[in-house]
Amino acid sequence: MAPPPPFQASVAQFPETVTQPIAVVNERLPWRHTFISLKVRNFRIFAIGHFVAVVALWMQRIAQDWLVLQLSGSVTAVGITVALQFMPSLFLGPWAGMMADRFAKRKILMLCQSVAAVLAAILAMLALTQRIEVWHVYAIALALGLVTVLDQPARQVFVNELVGPAYLRNAISVNSTIFQLGGLIGPALAGLLLTAVGAGWAFAANAVACCSTVAMLLSLRKDQLHISAPAPKRKGMLKEGLNYALSKPTIYWPWLMAGFIAVFAMSLPVLLAAFADHVYDAGAGGYGLLNALVALGALAGAITSARRRQLRLRSVVLGAGMYGLMLCLAAFAPSMVWFGAAMVLSGFWCLMFLTAANQLVQISSNLAIRGRTMSLYIMVLIGGQAIGGPLIGWLAEHADPHTAVLVSGGVPVLAAVTVAVVLARRGQLMLRVDLKDRRRLLRIVRNPGGRPSAATS
Repeated sequence: MAPPPPFQASVAQFPETVTQPIAVVNERLPWRHTFISLKVRNFRIFAIGHFVAVVALWMQRIAQDWLVLQLSGSVTAVGITVALQFMPSLFLGPWAGMMADRFAKRKILMLCQSVAAVLAAILAMLALTQRIEVWHVYAIALALGLVTVLDQPARQVFVNELVGPAYLRNAISVNSTIFQLGGLIGPALAGLLLTAVGAGWAFAANAVACCSTVAMLLSLRKDQLHISAPAPKRKGMLKEGLNYALSKPTIYWPWLMAGFIAVFAMSLPVLLAAFADHVYDAGAGGYGLLNALVALGALAGAITSARRRQLRLRSVVLGAGMYGLMLCLAAFAPSMVWFGAAMVLSGFWCLMFLTAANQLVQISSNLAIRGRTMSLYIMVLIGGQAIGGPLIGWLAEHADPHTAVLVSGGVPVLAAVTVAVVLARRGQLMLRVDLKDRRRLLRIVRNPGGRPSAATS
């Protein structure tokens, strides 16, 4: 049986070319088509290499945060480490997007992964020789942030070159699933390594994984890539990308919600370190377990998002609001068991938000300008964590972790409700309760006589 058509076309004009179709699946996919993009050879190779790299990356992240906490005894210091790693995206994100539009994405990724391997090897050497200090971790986190700022927009756009527009939305969900599966395995392995042999071997594993990613990129068949013509260099490219993003509601609103989520709710490693060390006294193993529980929920969210039938702006707002609500519930958890359950639900809704926002922004963007558009989204999502990491870390240390997680969830909930009200008024929408239909008890419908605006179309 042939797979169903992956999308319907919806064209919006842009100078020199057109926007890629927005994917709306008309019928529920069979389970065998949940990850249909993996039938593309190049993407299958990329996915395998990406999985290995993500497991090792999560191992390094967990080991790095726990090492800083042990060396300094300060949750704020963990937040500073997060800030240094994400700060470059806040200032250099648009420039990196312009580079992704102008140069070959595959070569950019190979360069970035090679540098990341060297940085991980240096960190491993310092840790294994017992010469590691907090400032060493700070410096390497900043250098890795400079690598990431160039790697991320190129990686996002490269997915389109691997699978083409037909399977782009599914490939994004597959990537999210891989990232969260790696996030499930990586923290658990990191917890075991931290307890058994220390952080150094986690860093060494990431260095090897980065080298394997370079080898994977070299093995791709270039004749099967959907390579787009690079954008020529000209004045005003950054401004053009910004104006384009601000003019499209399907880019602007996810961008705005990502800002609230990034600043307040994406610093979970900082919060989990505080809960594992100061609240539950669970040690490195408990810290790895809590991160694994978040990843478990996120994995379920990634699979669910891959089977999502419709991609709408309301999905982004709902995902952000529910993620914040789950964090608020975690603040009142009476034990580590209930807190862990709340983390599973938090991971699920976080991924539902992230995949919906990523898909909507990327598929709504013109291919010639997609690198700059995605860099703006990444700048907000990752750069916001540079602000939120120290903020939430300071709050967890000087107030208490429960207050910090309540603030982390409460602000996104308020933002989601506000945006929902604005979009409902612009689109003449209303909430209807149907007690006869248990599967769709609550439905968003158009107010009779209402006329939708561009923001909700």
